[in-house]
Amino acid sequence: MNKPPTHRAGLRWQTSLVVFAVLAGCGRGEQPAPDASPSLTVQASSPVTQALDRAIAVSGSVAAWQEMSLGVELSGIRIAQVLVEVGDTVARGQPLVRLDSRTLEVQARQADAALAQAQANLTLARAESTRGESLRDQRLISASDFDQLKANLLRAEAQLVTAEADRDAVRLNLGFATLVAPEPGVISARAVQPGQVVSAGAELLRLIRDARLEWRAELAEKDLTRVTPGTVVELTGPAGEVVRGRVRAVSPSLDPQTRTGLVYADLPEPGVLRAGMFAQGRIVLGSKDVMVLPREAIVFRDGLPYVFVVKAREGGGDPGLVTVEQRRISVGIQQGDVTEILGGVTATERVAVRGAGFLSDGDTVRVADAAPAGAVAAAPPGAVEERE
Repeated sequence: MNKPPTHRAGLRWQTSLVVFAVLAGCGRGEQPAPDASPSLTVQASSPVTQALDRAIAVSGSVAAWQEMSLGVELSGIRIAQVLVEVGDTVARGQPLVRLDSRTLEVQARQADAALAQAQANLTLARAESTRGESLRDQRLISASDFDQLKANLLRAEAQLVTAEADRDAVRLNLGFATLVAPEPGVISARAVQPGQVVSAGAELLRLIRDARLEWRAELAEKDLTRVTPGTVVELTGPAGEVVRGRVRAVSPSLDPQTRTGLVYADLPEPGVLRAGMFAQGRIVLGSKDVMVLPREAIVFRDGLPYVFVVKAREGGGDPGLVTVEQRRISVGIQQGDVTEILGGVTATERVAVRGAGFLSDGDTVRVADAAPAGAVAAAPPGAVEERE
């Protein structure tokens, strides 16, 4: 059975009153909302002045200062002994390779015998010449016979000189049968085995003179003119080891095609570096007092550097709350945990450091455990690189 319309309207009115009463009761219990809490807490710091080393970052190759190719001056003789291996350190005059010298020793004995015979012939020729001179004075021999005796003396003297030269040549060859180190150094290559027949001029060993290595790097013309002999060089080894050296020489000319020149740096203690290695290096040009900030305070967005400058909130409120302003800056060299600031922020302003990467322009943040102005972590020692 359907209810009359007037009855339905009364029910709607009663329901509306109940809802209104509930809403009114809830409204009487609310309090004004306090300031919203910031979503992030940051630390802040001001730029400080600090001495940073300026350097040119460049790659180069490690090479021997002087590498000597060693061989013998004899041909057709068999190798008897190889006395060194690659990596051995040798002294000046130390035997490295011995040839089979039996044939040369026989030739040396023959030369000694020929020399003795020449000396005997000279002794006889001198005696005959002396006796012939006496006979000539007594007119017992003719002038022509005396001239013949004199010629025999001269011939014997010449034969003696020839025999001495032959003996010296054989002894020299006998000395060549042992290859010795011409300079102290380290053996860098070996291309000979016992039993091998050698030929004159063939490379048997290679020697790095004085075991001395150097680093060679190509620099563009704008950088080459900034480097002078004695400048410190720091190289990075395969496992991150730092090897230090000094520039020995700078190329006096540039390649006309590439407009680059070579820098040669001595490595007194090469450590793990070996000839032929490729090493990243830094040529330290000196130090300069610059304004720096911690690296974590700098945020790169779209490839550009920014910082968030801390500013007081407008309208007062909680003094612990501040707003941040995103600001574009210019940066220079980097060293350790700090970066040079070339512009965009002053030494009296404070910027967000820890937590800066999560900020946006105009954010409200709380500065907690704020670092005092100028408190920037000291950078560890080491070379730096200039950013273009």
